[in-house]
Amino acid sequence: MRKRTIADLRDDELAGKRVVVRVDYNVPIEDGRITDDTRITSTLPTLDALLQRGASLVLLAHFGRPKGKPVPEMSLRPVAAHLAGLLEGRTVRFVEDTVGREAQGAASMLRPGDVIVLENTRFLPGEEKNDSALAEQMASLGDVYVNDAFGAAHRAHSSTAGIATVMRAQGKPAVAGLLMDRELQYLGRALAEPARPFVAILGGSKISGKIDVIRSLLPKTDRLLIGGAMANTFFRAMGLATGTSLVEDDRVEMARELLAQAGDKLVIPVDAVVAPRMEAGAPTQTVVREAIPADQSVLDVGPRTVEEFRRVLSTAGTVLWNGPMGVSEIAEFAAGTRGVAEAVAEATGRGATTIIGGGDSAAAVAEMGLESRMSHVSTGGGASLEFLEGRDLPGVSALSEAA
Repeated sequence: MRKRTIADLRDDELAGKRVVVRVDYNVPIEDGRITDDTRITSTLPTLDALLQRGASLVLLAHFGRPKGKPVPEMSLRPVAAHLAGLLEGRTVRFVEDTVGREAQGAASMLRPGDVIVLENTRFLPGEEKNDSALAEQMASLGDVYVNDAFGAAHRAHSSTAGIATVMRAQGKPAVAGLLMDRELQYLGRALAEPARPFVAILGGSKISGKIDVIRSLLPKTDRLLIGGAMANTFFRAMGLATGTSLVEDDRVEMARELLAQAGDKLVIPVDAVVAPRMEAGAPTQTVVREAIPADQSVLDVGPRTVEEFRRVLSTAGTVLWNGPMGVSEIAEFAAGTRGVAEAVAEATGRGATTIIGGGDSAAAVAEMGLESRMSHVSTGGGASLEFLEGRDLPGVSALSEAA
């Protein structure tokens, strides 16, 4: 069922109203400077649409893991300053409070077109416990609730599920923002009605973290390509030596069962880039999967694997990719991820719908400058994985359903 969005709201439900918007501004910051503002810029269409319709905005967001207490270096002050630079001509104020007297006062004084950014929701001990009293305090900040934080939608927190539940109980709108709706539409269509062939690519370090995704996608996809360190567990299940590579010994039998179940639908790397240690400057060599040296670790897929993946992707109608093919943050082990990213971009150019499922794969695509050549790059790693597993996303479930 599609969720109600800001596009479904009447003008009288927004004009002159205070809108509490949950955003995901958990962005990388170094020395007080935001190094990647994708999660901020992705929310601008929602913020602009609300402001243009005469609303004022109260923004709720988390940053880092302060564990329910104020941590100065995890303040949202630099994020608010960055947002102010993006919303030119708008009054953007940072408030050193989240639900207390200062926050309530700042919200009550908002005029149409004004924006306030409240302090880190995770400074409050009740946030991650979905405390109902805290959710009620958050709900009292506005007349409408909009969740545009897909990256936090898999969390049942006060600022995601709790506030939406309270708002709806009070007869106030609780709807999805444009970014949230875009995420749900792309991922939902990929699972429900993908253009065929449907090819999924899964990478990353551990099969255990994505076993439910593999099981969920196997019956839906035409081919499922495996890369990253999780491929090592499949190598072991195939009776191959894996040297000093990361292998989940307790998942080998599970990998063996998946191989038997999937047949040729599951595509495993045929070669690998190995090295004695995982660090920049380490000597590397490319070997076939049957010849991994005893004193080496698999740290990337090899060129033959990239070409095999490219061949499969060349006819794809839908591509879903989550997880790098190797240790892509180190140049010596980034070629596999780059090769696959370029192949996915080429598929987009041929008319395929290509979806990058957030997290490390999204970061890699952005680093390579290929983001604009993908149909959709998700802003939520963990949320997209849970969505693909078929699990309930509390921050989405709590929103009103469209008529």
